[in-house]
Amino acid sequence: MTNTLNPNLLLVVPLAPLVAAMIAGLFCRVIPRKVAHWITIIGVAVSCGISLHVAGEIFLHDKPVFNGTVYQWLVSDGIGMQVGFLIDRLTALMMCVVTFVSLCVHVYTIGYMADDDGYNRFFSYISLFTFSMLMLVMSNNFMQLFFGWEAVGVVSYLLIGFWYKRPTAIFANLKAFLVNRVGDFGFVLGIAAIVYYSGSLDYADVLNADVASKIAGQTFTLPGTDGVNAMTFICICLFIGAMGKSAQVPLHVWLPDSMEGPTPISALIHAATMVTAGIFMVARMSPLFEFSEYALNFVLFIGATTALFMGFLGIINNDIKRVVAYSTLSQLGYMTVALGVSGYAFGIFHLMTHAFFKALLFLAAGSVIIGMHHEQDMRKMGGLYKYMKVTAITCWIGALALVGTPFFSGFYSKDLLIDAVHLKAEHDPANWIAHYAYFCVFAGVFITAFYTFRMMFMTFHGKPRFDTAPAHDSHAAAGHDDHAHGHHGGPPHESPWVITLPLVALAFFSIVIGAWTVEPLLFEGGFGGSIFVSEAHNVLPELHEEFGNWWSFALHSLAHPVLYLVIAGFLAAYALYIKWPHLPDTIAAKLKPLVWVLENKYGFDALNERLIAPLARNLGKFFWIGGDRWIIDGIVVDGSARTIGVIARFVRRVQNGFLYNYAFWMVIGLATMLGWFLARTLK
Repeated sequence: MTNTLNPNLLLVVPLAPLVAAMIAGLFCRVIPRKVAHWITIIGVAVSCGISLHVAGEIFLHDKPVFNGTVYQWLVSDGIGMQVGFLIDRLTALMMCVVTFVSLCVHVYTIGYMADDDGYNRFFSYISLFTFSMLMLVMSNNFMQLFFGWEAVGVVSYLLIGFWYKRPTAIFANLKAFLVNRVGDFGFVLGIAAIVYYSGSLDYADVLNADVASKIAGQTFTLPGTDGVNAMTFICICLFIGAMGKSAQVPLHVWLPDSMEGPTPISALIHAATMVTAGIFMVARMSPLFEFSEYALNFVLFIGATTALFMGFLGIINNDIKRVVAYSTLSQLGYMTVALGVSGYAFGIFHLMTHAFFKALLFLAAGSVIIGMHHEQDMRKMGGLYKYMKVTAITCWIGALALVGTPFFSGFYSKDLLIDAVHLKAEHDPANWIAHYAYFCVFAGVFITAFYTFRMMFMTFHGKPRFDTAPAHDSHAAAGHDDHAHGHHGGPPHESPWVITLPLVALAFFSIVIGAWTVEPLLFEGGFGGSIFVSEAHNVLPELHEEFGNWWSFALHSLAHPVLYLVIAGFLAAYALYIKWPHLPDTIAAKLKPLVWVLENKYGFDALNERLIAPLARNLGKFFWIGGDRWIIDGIVVDGSARTIGVIARFVRRVQNGFLYNYAFWMVIGLATMLGWFLARTLK
């Protein structure tokens, strides 16, 4: 029996959803709907099964890391470009998360998109999305990483604008595409710098201490500086790419608008693909980031700002999907903070637990939207627990996991992350960024609890704020249009089993996955050598002493101030939205300036649309008129043509056809040559 992973089996993991996506997409107009959804579900299920098998081999049977080339594309100047896989513990975990959540979304989509004309096309897109993310996480080189990086961006563009006849959807997908181009520019610069300093695209040649130390010892000069450390430049450029994909301030503006896409893709983007790519990439590049204190502080500051200030926006939103979207922004900030304190394992652990409960919350929100006949405004809901018990119970499980309730999955990942940031602040008292980050993640606990319980109370409890009279027509909206606002009449109803089954599966893991995996992953070397942390930054041993075990850690949390903030958030939401529901409007009226700032999202959208976008258009217009029309067309193309015309007109006068004229010029030429010869001879 071989002691290594089978490369042919690994190849099936990304190819199964790719082949399914191609069949469903190329033949979407001719194959029945059942064929489209079953072939894509089987493709992702096969990928999920193999991923679980690979994880078992690596985590349970301790199979060695697989690092090999599947296909050699080309070699240019000694730099190899190929398709290859690096399957270690970090990759195996990501493979399981991506494929399992994707499988749940595929099954859910059968019910959610049942009446949509683009049914087959949607299944093709989400299966292609899964393939793209798998290629990203399984890569063993920067070229393939960049391919997966761009592929998830392209497919997210297609899915956010899936309802392409709606102007808001087109605006949203263009916004996502353009904002990510800004981040990708930094990402490409970082990869180019890595190739320049290391001469290789392979992780094995770059992500080791010797090469990283060599790069960290080099500097280059930029105008106005005394020299920039090469490693700091590389890491900041790479993180700018992560800021785009993982929606960190100020490149976060695209993520809330991604709600224009159907709810299943919102779940997939926010839980398992796209936004997790940046977090995964930074964790994979930990051997580089550990050599740049400046880059780590930059990551820490951006993550802390995102974690707190994006949470505030969840408080004032009334669209159920956008509340969950701002929750994603805030939680991505928490993961980024973990990366900034060198707690890469904590960031990935929170990514994993977050994938389950955030997918659950989005899919539960979609179930509510269906049950409410496409209504998304929470102000028009209330009392839905009576009508949608399965959806309500599973959504409560996701909410309790999100706020960090003891024994739920989010509790272990979030509390340990906060403890890691606290230790960083204690060990480095002069670092104001560490103290700022601790304040943000600590205060963010209350904010998270408040907007989460506000959403739950407004949606499932209190007095109904909708019409319960029998519907005058059937479920008539063509397609599950999330934004077809307005209740169509009739009481809410529970969703079919193809929707509630994924909810139950995700709810189960939202409860148990944290307790099951916290010790093996964090304190028993669960990530092996796939994550590198320098001794000066390593807080794991100290946290391990305080942790004990999953049971005792949860019990000790009962006396921890973090839990008190969760309880305070619950009580505040209950008081404002159940006990005294008139108070929020009164408070908002007295805090109009603050509410205005939050409703305008701190002015980021206005800044982009009124300043940055016009500047970019004017810059493009300048290069078009000045560069294309005047220089390239006017001088180079048309100018060369005019110059030839002038020369031709002169030559045409000389070539007049008279023999004596030709003889004259021959004599002149001969005399000139003779004079030149005599002049040189006399010297």
